[in-house]
Amino acid sequence: MNTTEIREARKSVMILIADDDEDDRMFTKEAFEENYLLNEIRFVNDGVELMDYLKRRNKYSNPADSPRPGIILLDLNMPKMDGREALKEIKSDPNLRSIPVVVLTTSKAEQDVLQTYDLGVNCFITKPVSFADFIEVARTVGHYWFDIVQLPNSSE
Repeated sequence: MNTTEIREARKSVMILIADDDEDDRMFTKEAFEENYLLNEIRFVNDGVELMDYLKRRNKYSNPADSPRPGIILLDLNMPKMDGREALKEIKSDPNLRSIPVVVLTTSKAEQDVLQTYDLGVNCFITKPVSFADFIEVARTVGHYWFDIVQLPNSSE
């Protein structure tokens, strides 16, 4: 693959972010943009909406409106269905469990770290407080997940 093909393959990985906090969503999107990560980013507000999206239910029933994500960034503390419950459902579903899930949360609790790894999370990251640190986290996440790791083909 030449450099252009690598960039195109990298951009083709859609990022689905499940987070109910509008400021954190904006922070995350801007941090990715600061790092020139040109991936499509979609957002859902809670675990119920995340599962509707992934299982193509309700407003996400049209596959054109709900392309399969290449990676999910998951907040733990959300209304309706929290990130732990959503993670458990994703990793127990044979059609979804191959999608990498990165917990991106404000929690630093050891119990959350252990529980999410037990449930099958691929990575646990505590959200940084400053935007400069958030940019560095986004750069590292982008480099690791889109340059180093071989992701499964996200098309169905």
